[in-house]
Amino acid sequence: MNALLAALRRCVINVAYAVKRVTQPIENYGLHPWRRGFTFVDQPKPLLIAIAIIAVVFVFGMFVIDTPATNAAARLPVAVHSFFNFITDFGKSAWFLWPLGILFLALAAVPRHTLTAMSQAVLASLMVRVGFLFIAIGAPGLFASIVKNMIGRARPGVGGSVNPFLFDPFHWTPAYASTPSGHGTAAFAVVAALATLFPRARTALLIYGVLMLVSRVVVRAHYPTDVFLGAATGLAGVWLIQRWFALQRLGFSVQPDGHLVQYPGPSVKRLKAVARELLA
Repeated sequence: MNALLAALRRCVINVAYAVKRVTQPIENYGLHPWRRGFTFVDQPKPLLIAIAIIAVVFVFGMFVIDTPATNAAARLPVAVHSFFNFITDFGKSAWFLWPLGILFLALAAVPRHTLTAMSQAVLASLMVRVGFLFIAIGAPGLFASIVKNMIGRARPGVGGSVNPFLFDPFHWTPAYASTPSGHGTAAFAVVAALATLFPRARTALLIYGVLMLVSRVVVRAHYPTDVFLGAATGLAGVWLIQRWFALQRLGFSVQPDGHLVQYPGPSVKRLKAVARELLA
């Protein structure tokens, strides 16, 4: 019982410190002048162009793509519907947030005072990466959940017909929470966040993300423009969070030219050494 209480105490203390550390005002870290000038919109023109392109594609899709694509999805064979009905739930962020959250708490409960300085640094580096993934996947999804209820776009078939222009803002019901797609946001937040740390997995991750987007259209839970906007929301969310972590010098750093560089992560060899040390 004493060991359990001690582990719980370590977990609470370390999680509280982690929250304080990641939310600490940037100016308190003695950044160089060029870093203080780096913000999320250090180059506003490309950002505004990207927003304009997304808006144009969304509006164009509402007029030209949404209705034909939704009607075509309804005519697909039963086997196709069954397949996408099965896989669509894997687009929920909970599949990633629960394991990441449990792993983070487990790492926070580790008795670090028994470890060497190198092992403590390895654990700290691992916690930063797990924390980044948790926030980068969870925050865009939370944002999308709030915004889509405020926008109040009806899902396909609501109102008795396929009408991409049916809106009821602040309706706060699932039937009027179509855009941006929550699954689309979560799926592409997963793609962007994991691809940031594991570049070699980008192809597999992209296939996963596209399948999740297609599944939401096939099961007629969303219009194509909903999943498009969801994917954009997920990518933008990870982009912003990665920059925040870089400004905090957590897992990433900001170069003088404004580019981000990922700090080297712990190797498998180092992780095995920490595991052996803990078991000993």
